[in-house]
Amino acid sequence: MVNPLARFANEPVTLAIIGCGQRGRGYAQYALQEPTLCKVVAIAEPRPKTRGIVAEAHAVDSTLVFESYEDLLKASADTIQTIGKRLADAVVIAVQDHLHMEVTLAFAAQGYHILCEKPMATSVEACVRMEAAVRKAGIIFGMGHVLRYSPYNKAMMEAIRTANLGQLINAVHIEPVGYYHFAHSYVRGNWAREADSCFSLLTKSSHDLDILCHYLAPAGPTRISSFGSLQHFRQVNKPAAAGEANRCLDCAHERDCAYSAKKVYLDPVVQGNLGWPADVLVDGLPDIENITDALKTGPYGRCVYECDNDVCDNQVVNIEFSNGATASFTMVAHTTLICERQTRLHFAFGEIVGDMASFALTDFRTRKTTQHTPRADGGGHGGGDLGLISTFVQAVRTGEQRVLGVDVTDVLRSHLAVFAAETSRREGRVVDCVQFEKEAREKFGQV
Repeated sequence: MVNPLARFANEPVTLAIIGCGQRGRGYAQYALQEPTLCKVVAIAEPRPKTRGIVAEAHAVDSTLVFESYEDLLKASADTIQTIGKRLADAVVIAVQDHLHMEVTLAFAAQGYHILCEKPMATSVEACVRMEAAVRKAGIIFGMGHVLRYSPYNKAMMEAIRTANLGQLINAVHIEPVGYYHFAHSYVRGNWAREADSCFSLLTKSSHDLDILCHYLAPAGPTRISSFGSLQHFRQVNKPAAAGEANRCLDCAHERDCAYSAKKVYLDPVVQGNLGWPADVLVDGLPDIENITDALKTGPYGRCVYECDNDVCDNQVVNIEFSNGATASFTMVAHTTLICERQTRLHFAFGEIVGDMASFALTDFRTRKTTQHTPRADGGGHGGGDLGLISTFVQAVRTGEQRVLGVDVTDVLRSHLAVFAAETSRREGRVVDCVQFEKEAREKFGQV
């Protein structure tokens, strides 16, 4: 019998990229770095200039360049019907969060392996349905919890397992989102309104609760509580000097404003920085003219105190685990650091203190502290983006879900912890995580 994976010994894993924004392009970059392991053969992207840039970069045949995932799905169905073959081995789903479930269900049904950007989905029901669909299809499933795959966190996990510091009793973890990053994404941007996306703990920090679950495994969350709100980005906090201006380019206070859209987007482009966040504002490459126009007419030029945002800009989460360990997590917008997490892990006989670049391990018994600085592989999230896509490709090549270190049920459970935390914040109560999962499965038919 011929091994169906044998061809990967000589051929790259083929990918279809669905959504060619920042995240989709980032994962696709791996194919240019390691062309013998991975190749982008199809894309789906509604923006014409972005679609053209990505198609050209990866030399995608024009017949496999699509404006929507529906068009790609139909072409795939036709190919499966006529020649019994999918268009690619796997799909990377990097569309807007609220589309994750429908795209996953569609391509899982056709047998594609799937790498889905975080969060898994924007409702408990959608997450439960995704788990069921992936399990039914028997496919490899990767989730964009990139923190797990960075060299830093791999080294942290190795230290947790081997340093012999005794039980991990408590974890303290903070995500400093970054003052202008939060304003960009969660005040002016796609994740500003819960009705259009979801609550910010899920859309921004789902992988932070996931990494806490990773540190504490095999113990799982048993009880959870949370507090938070939208404190600053409200009209009541608008500086008096801004008057009635609704846009930064029309505002007398712009020069003195921390959240000036001119400072965040236009000034960097003038200085030659054509990457994030300016490249998000336009289809294709940013320049002074099109960024200026975007600030005059688009959502990213609005005053942060005059937007219709409603998601929390600060939130704390407290978790009790099944082995009695505890953890606390803080997400806060108002920081200089941008997503450079800080973590303290407290063991019976020592502690680990880290900042995503390096960590110090102290053994109380020897009174010795050792510094660890894992080699960064480049790319976003301390090398986590590259770590995830390379691990996913390896999982597809070998046909082994275990290569990813998690399965779809693990992914679901860490997401349910996030939903449980938000339930606590809204309802002002401690949530039983085991009961929360039980009720979710019963309600949505996946007991």
